[in-house]
Amino acid sequence: MGYRLSKLYTRTGDAGTTGLADGSRVAKDSPRIEAMGAVDELNSCIGVLLAGLTSEALAPVQIALAPVQHRLFDVGGELAIPDALIISADDVAELETLIDEFNAQVPPLKEFILPGGSLLIAQAHLARSVCRRAERRYQTLAAQQAINPQALAYLNRLSDLLFVLARSIARLENTPEVLWKPKPKPAE
Repeated sequence: MGYRLSKLYTRTGDAGTTGLADGSRVAKDSPRIEAMGAVDELNSCIGVLLAGLTSEALAPVQIALAPVQHRLFDVGGELAIPDALIISADDVAELETLIDEFNAQVPPLKEFILPGGSLLIAQAHLARSVCRRAERRYQTLAAQQAINPQALAYLNRLSDLLFVLARSIARLENTPEVLWKPKPKPAE
């Protein structure tokens, strides 16, 4: 494969538009670009999380999560090339398998969990919340243009996987999860 970027700036976006891979130009704040940006942000959050998964005990989480960055790049590719179909039902099914495997290893959920307990747990929850935003941006685009429904399903499952991975990190680190404590009701 040749060089993808020979020059980092082109000045073609100075007027508020950006080019898609098919040569068309769209506004930088269009729903398509908003979705691309949210997916890119999510991929960066996952990269930060992966960079911290260095202990041997956390290897199962790292192994499960590493391929996700590549699939998110594929989602971005679909957004950059209108009508491209890269993410498939098999990709969604792979996430479902991981969700089931990791969820079987954590205790049943009885309380709401807050993001925290350790830096890695909080980073997993941050990635989960950014994933939800990416899903919302993708849904906004889907309301206006045809998109790959499998990519939307992938983002939906990925947020579930990130939630269960946060719980799994807590288990593997032997770190208690931070449980929500509702505000006490005032005495009457």
